[in-house]
Amino acid sequence: MSQAPAFPEPRDALKLSSQLCFPVYAAANAIQKAYRPHLKPLGLTYPQYLVMLVLWEDDGVSLGEIGRRLHLDSGTLTPLLKRLEAAGLVARRRSDEDERVVVISLTAAGRALKAQAEPIPFRLAEDLHLEPASALALKAGLEALLAGVRL
Repeated sequence: MSQAPAFPEPRDALKLSSQLCFPVYAAANAIQKAYRPHLKPLGLTYPQYLVMLVLWEDDGVSLGEIGRRLHLDSGTLTPLLKRLEAAGLVARRRSDEDERVVVISLTAAGRALKAQAEPIPFRLAEDLHLEPASALALKAGLEALLAGVRL
């Protein structure tokens, strides 16, 4: 029976190879880089793609809801949404119920872009050479990690 990996000794705690954060950071960068050739024909950056994913799932949601779902603050989202609006993919408007709330909706062009984006997850899975079971296990582990570090 194999033994579970041990936590690093105190003398090794500050070695890069002992850090959990580094492979998570490096993997996130590598995945974003892998998305670029698939997103470029759509005219989207990776963060813009994430916003579009939220809107393709639930159109007409508040800026705050997008921020909650993507773990981004409004200071990060606002310029991103302005660029999507300038590209004609989304529209921003004040809520009728509460003028403090900004609602983001897809335009016809934003809705049409979904059909072009649908193959991307499958192409990326091929690019990453991950078996479906491994990908699902990795996703579940990262979601558990994210749930544990929410501040």
